[in-house]
Amino acid sequence: MMDENKLAKIKILKNGPYLVTGNVPLAERIIVPKGKIYQYRKGREFPQAEEYALCRCGQTKNAPFCDGSHEKVGFIGVEKASRDTFEERAEMIEGPDLDLLDDNRCALARFCHREDGNVWGLTENSYNPNYRAEAIIAASECPAGRLVAYDKAGKPIEPKYEPAIDILQDSEKEVSGPIFVKGNIPIESSDGYIYEIRNRVTLCRCGKSRNSPFCDATHISIKFVDK
Repeated sequence: MMDENKLAKIKILKNGPYLVTGNVPLAERIIVPKGKIYQYRKGREFPQAEEYALCRCGQTKNAPFCDGSHEKVGFIGVEKASRDTFEERAEMIEGPDLDLLDDNRCALARFCHREDGNVWGLTENSYNPNYRAEAIIAASECPAGRLVAYDKAGKPIEPKYEPAIDILQDSEKEVSGPIFVKGNIPIESSDGYIYEIRNRVTLCRCGKSRNSPFCDATHISIKFVDK
């Protein structure tokens, strides 16, 4: 699987879609609440292909795939996100037995909440082994990669992901969520720049993010529902 996905890549086309190459598995996942935490439920099955184009403008009638609507609506897909690295952007929250870096790139997926509190409070109380373990889960399940737990030796604690893409739906908010990119897939901007390669990141697909190409949770405020 890894050998097949060594060529996995996402190319952002100017004012157009995300072109995905390299046999990247594509799935739909639905965010559902379970008590005070959140989990994923399987959604629709999509056709798999070596190459496919995912809508970025939010107007396609064949979601999540591009159908050329960006040209009809005159979509302007200017990329506005900072190109600083995660560690350059992030604020550190220091706990007694765990640290947390937070770069505030939030998709409002809410996985940072656990039964015993949120990731920030859990980190600050990480002297408790149970709270430390919960803080790691809360940080690691953040699809946007906003949150990364670090041990006291300064090593990031990350889930192991193969390259894959999940199209997120949010049942509680009754909206369609972002594109969850997993497993260190390179993302190339429309001008040829390679964004920092990360294990977890969410890309906007409603077309309205103020931090494009990354999700800033605008899909919730505009009640975006894909077609």
